[in-house]
Order: sequence, then C-alpha cells, then structure tokens
Amino acid sequence: MEKKINFIDQEYIENLLKNSKNTSYEEIERVLNKAKNKEGLTHKEVASLLEIKDEKQKRKLYEIAGELKKSIYGNRIVVFAPLYVSDYCVNNCTYCGYKRENKFERKKLSREQIQNEVRLLEKMGHKRLALELGEDPVNTPIEYTLDAIDAVYTTKFENGSIRRINVNIAATSVENYKKLKDADIGTYILFQETYHKPTYERVHPKCLKGDYEYHLTAFNRAMEAGIDDVGAGVLFGLADYKYEIIGLMLHNEHLEKEYGVGFHTVSVPRIKKADGMNLEDYPDAIDDDTFRNIVAIIRLAVPFTGMILSTRETAELRRELIKYGISQVSAGSSADVGGYTDREEGKTRTQFELADHRTPLEVLKELLDSDCVPSYCTACYRMGRTGDRFMQLAKSGNIQNVCSPNALLTLMEYAMDYGDKELTEKVEDVIERELKNLVRDDIKKMTVEKLEKIKNGERDLYL
Repeated sequence: MEKKINFIDQEYIENLLKNSKNTSYEEIERVLNKAKNKEGLTHKEVASLLEIKDEKQKRKLYEIAGELKKSIYGNRIVVFAPLYVSDYCVNNCTYCGYKRENKFERKKLSREQIQNEVRLLEKMGHKRLALELGEDPVNTPIEYTLDAIDAVYTTKFENGSIRRINVNIAATSVENYKKLKDADIGTYILFQETYHKPTYERVHPKCLKGDYEYHLTAFNRAMEAGIDDVGAGVLFGLADYKYEIIGLMLHNEHLEKEYGVGFHTVSVPRIKKADGMNLEDYPDAIDDDTFRNIVAIIRLAVPFTGMILSTRETAELRRELIKYGISQVSAGSSADVGGYTDREEGKTRTQFELADHRTPLEVLKELLDSDCVPSYCTACYRMGRTGDRFMQLAKSGNIQNVCSPNALLTLMEYAMDYGDKELTEKVEDVIERELKNLVRDDIKKMTVEKLEKIKNGERDLYL
C-alpha cells in the first residue's frame, strides 16, 4: 500500500493566518523591502503581505513585483494555447462543466480530429500547447493520451510545428508518468484546486479525484518518474485565498526539499461560471483587487517561478497583471473539445466562460505596443535546461543569454509566417531595440546571423 503523505498542515496554516491579522504597517514595509533582494519570503512574511490594506503599500507591492519580474524574465511573455481532446470524466467536481452528473453528449477526438485541431493551432502560429482532458480510465486511458501526444508532435502544417506539449491530466501512477516522460512532454501540470482538505473533499464528492492525499502527492510520483518540470495551481474561489497561497508555498518547499526543485510554473485561475453550477455557492470567490494582490504576492514569494494567466481573464486585467508578475499567457484559446474546428465552422460551446476572445495576432500586437517581447521559444525543454538546471540558470541571471535571443528568433519566425504588415513592422522595431540590450557580443552576433537565416526561410533556430 502506498504511504500516505500530507505536508499541508491545516492547523499550522490557520494559526499563521490568525496571528498575522494584526501585522503592522512597519512590518509590511520591512517584508516588501526584503523582497527586493529576490531571496524569497518565509511563510510568516507571505502571510504578512496578505494583510496589506493601505493603498500606498499596494502600489509599492505591485511596483516591486514588476521590478522582480523584469529583472529575472526581462520583458518576455511566453505565448501558448490549450488543446482539449476529451470531455469524458468520471469525477463530479462541483465547479466543473465536465462533471459526471452533467448530462450532455460526451466526445473525445479521434487521431484525425486531433490533427485537424493542431493544424488550426499551427495556422495561428502556436508552437507550445497544453493538452487537456477529463479523467476517465475506460474512455481515455493513458494510451489515449500518449497517442494524442504523438498525433500533435507528428502533425505539420506549412511552416507550423508544435515543439512542446505540456500535459494536464489527472493524478496517476509512477508507471504512467514514466510513459509521459518517454513521450517527451514538457511540463506536467496539475492543479490541487484547493489545499484546504475539508473544502477539497466537499467539492469532489464520490469520485476518483476525491482522494486528497493521492492528488496532493502526484508531483512526488511525477518527479520519481523523471519529470522534473511541474506546474501547480489552485482554483481561487473554492476556499480562502490566503490559505491557498500558504498551501502553494508549503507544496513548493516540499518538492524543493525532497527533489531539489519546486514548481516550474504556478497558474492562477479563478472560478468561473460553468454548466451545472452557481457562482453564488462559492462565497470565497475573489474580486479583481484581491486578484492583483495575489499575483504580486506570489511573484515576491517565488520570484524565479513562472506564472501563467489564461483567457479566463479580460484583456484589460491581463494587460495589467503582466506588469505584476505574469510571464506566460494563452492566446486565441478554446476551452471546448474540438473547439478550434467548431470555431472555424461558426459553432461555439465552452467548458467555462472565457473573457479574452482576441486572436493571437491581436494579442501579439498589443504585447509589442506594451514593450513586451512575445516568445514562442521551447528551447530549454529540448536542450535539457529543465528542473534544477533551469532554476540554476535563472537564479544566476545567465538564462537571459539564451531566453532573450530565442524570444527574438521565434518572434521573427511568427512575423515571417503569420504576421501582417503592421505586425512585421512592430517586430522589426522591437528586435532592433532588443538587440542593443544583449550584453554579450558573441550572443548578439549569433542572434543576428540566425535572424537573417529565418528571413531566408530557415526555421527552428535557437541558442
């Protein structure tokens, strides 16, 4: 029998939050000043920041979060899209449109249908996907996921190719994680949904996903299987957001202690309206102002961890949160099985409400206008710069010598293959500006040479 592990101490978290309620203005100032040094924060210090109410201190929080993000990630923003391949699910998660008790015609994509979705995504310029599907051991066993991965990697459309697939599937066994590793996935993504065990059990009634400890220790098994890039997250709105943030910190520290590396990314989805649920049943749902604080505090707490924001949020809010810590965004997304094909045919249906319906081209233009550099780079995965190797590079500052040039190279690819005249002009201006910021002359020289090769038709060049 597998040993049960629970490193989330509910009493500890609750006492920590209780004792932090009267944190002084001066203590919050001390913590904010400490955060500037990229040292990370203690649980108590994170809990102190969760008590920020003063508007001046909020502005300082956002400012420091933005400075940290820029110093580590520069102005790069990674762009990706989700790919939903099946809505079969045996679970009954109260907040999810795929839940078992919702009666609708379920579907899973055939290999041919997956390939058609991929061609449409490649036509939009995407190079990195997040594979998504419900949990159903009969209709979608691990073999189905593996075949879907193969279908994605082997589908090419004109100059398009998916170079990295991140996978978001239900918690599974070490054996199955080894199969995912062998299939050459990028990051294994799994949201705990909520770290508050009583809430977890309440919102996952009578289903496979209802085993809190098995779900909580999924990353342990993934790491044991050799997957060293894992992406975490909670669904903000299920329980007290302060509890969730401390839970994220405890989970990250557990992985660092046991395996030498914590989360590669943290996603910050908020609960949204879905079929068969009522938002009024979730009193812990958060407003925009609280959400801003959450993003900034997580950035301060784990400065070297990527942060992902989806099209659940509006274009306006996404634009703002990029300044406070977000480093990856989805673009042109569909949250439905076969949704990209349906969109082409004028059909619409979605698992949950999306708020940003812009095309990738529109998203890229706005990012460029905001002095950001959109990146489709996947080189770190393919060069073995993952797990602790990536974190060592990030913490040393040397990651800038590969990430910044690679972002420019993939941006030029996009402009040549999918851009219109307006985008191409914006890209040329940004590349000219960013080349001046490259510190090493040898890196600058190689980047210029590769940019010329891309203009002449070569693809998939990276440092």
